[in-house]
Amino acid sequence: MAELHEPNLALHVEDLTVSYQSKPVLWDIDFDVPPGVMAAIVGPNGAGKSTLIKSVLGLVPAVAGHVTLFGRPYKDQRRRVGYVPQRSSVDWDFPTTALDVVTMGLYGRLGWLRRPGRRERREAMQALEKVGMQDFAQRQISQLSGGQQQRVFLARALVQDADVYFLDEPMAGVDATTERAIVDILRRLRDEGKTVIVVHHDLQTVRTYFDWLLLLNVRVIAQGEVGDVYTAANLRKAYGGQIALLEESALLPPQERDMPVTERLP
Repeated sequence: MAELHEPNLALHVEDLTVSYQSKPVLWDIDFDVPPGVMAAIVGPNGAGKSTLIKSVLGLVPAVAGHVTLFGRPYKDQRRRVGYVPQRSSVDWDFPTTALDVVTMGLYGRLGWLRRPGRRERREAMQALEKVGMQDFAQRQISQLSGGQQQRVFLARALVQDADVYFLDEPMAGVDATTERAIVDILRRLRDEGKTVIVVHHDLQTVRTYFDWLLLLNVRVIAQGEVGDVYTAANLRKAYGGQIALLEESALLPPQERDMPVTERLP
């Protein structure tokens, strides 16, 4: 049996480097996520956030490094992982219903040759109910709004009953009601002991939504509990000159900009 690497960690990334056409997109990444947290991957455009998730899942080849989930390579843990890609990367014109999309999440368990039966349809409907989309089960996916499509894709991940969920910008382009619903679902997963890892774009909600944080800009800027990592000094390292605009938008009050979050709590 192969030696386990960091079996107590939901995700362990070590010395990971990814490049496109010999230009590094991720450089020497070390990233650990303990089980049972909601973790955010945050950084400016072009920081490599989506690439990091895709590399972990074997969708993008790495030049160097290795990745384990609960101590074993992803190929051995595939059934313990749920993935929600960016909505913009999906062909929503494909002629299929919301229920069919969710049922596809069970193919990893069924195998492609076995057709889903009554039990699988019931599980898919239960997943749609969890995201408030049961009334749209027979609706063509192309006829749904952006927020509704995102909920369906979240249901597709939920039906896999995974231990680790990776979501690539699940709150991008959705309305406030859908965003709250998605966050509530992810929190429930975390409270059940699941690990949730999210590429996230909105700095103003990081401290509210998440308890673990990776600040990324090609390299790791900082990682750990949100209260330790989310400081103005780290944000400046990650975002450079962009952070002045963020600070002006009341991201951090002036007197608190160099304080760790824990010192700002009452």
